[in-house]
Amino acid sequence: MSENNVLTEQKWDHIRVEKNEEQQTATIILDRPEKMNTVSYIARAHFNEIFHRLNQDEDVRVIIIKGAGDKAFTSGGTIKQFLDRHPEELSVLHENVAAPERSPKPVIAQLQGYTFGVGLEMAMACDFRVAADNTKLGLPEMNLGMIPGSGGTQRIAKIAGVGRAKDMIMRARRIGAEEAKEWGLLTEVVPHSELDQAVNNLVEELVRFSPLAQRVSKRILNSSQDTPLSTGLELEGYAYGMLRSTDDFREGVNAFYDKRKADFTGK
Repeated sequence: MSENNVLTEQKWDHIRVEKNEEQQTATIILDRPEKMNTVSYIARAHFNEIFHRLNQDEDVRVIIIKGAGDKAFTSGGTIKQFLDRHPEELSVLHENVAAPERSPKPVIAQLQGYTFGVGLEMAMACDFRVAADNTKLGLPEMNLGMIPGSGGTQRIAKIAGVGRAKDMIMRARRIGAEEAKEWGLLTEVVPHSELDQAVNNLVEELVRFSPLAQRVSKRILNSSQDTPLSTGLELEGYAYGMLRSTDDFREGVNAFYDKRKADFTGK
């Protein structure tokens, strides 16, 4: 069985994978619409494994994550399963959910309706979050006597600030799409009927660029978040110098002067 068939036909736990060769995308679909696309404990591991395989697929330039149906991206995790897990297992849940952040490829979260708990944490690990105007974001764990455990406290605070993170997490407060965009949590908000097209437009934009330059820029941006400015500048400078020797940079310069569209190959 080919790698493509392994991904698209394997029985993941309420997750489907669809590939569009013309668009150069793979779409990971959280597929449990009758239960608001809740994510099981094992599905988190499958999520990580799917990313591992897509990262190595040269036919895929952009990865999209979305929820099935029209009511939710995902309302969160299957809560009761956590009572059967050892505390040490729960302490490393963030590793699987961080798979989009580790991916060298651009990852888009396509959000609609309920985007709660682990769903919001998955989305926050993506590079871009395009949301329908009916999207509601929340980390409701405080209602369970718990806190977010897959990156929620950290990524919300880093992007929106500690004050807003406390307002959202310590009050288990739901926020709408427009407020979330004002906080910097969303890239774009569009009417629900325009959501697919907005994501497609972003994909078309991203695939125009050098895949090598995109991989390097994502790595530098992610790696420098917890470093002093001087270290970040060193990383940026090293990467800039390295890209100077690539075929893609030469092609980009030549295309600029020839006034034509660049044909990047990722080399």
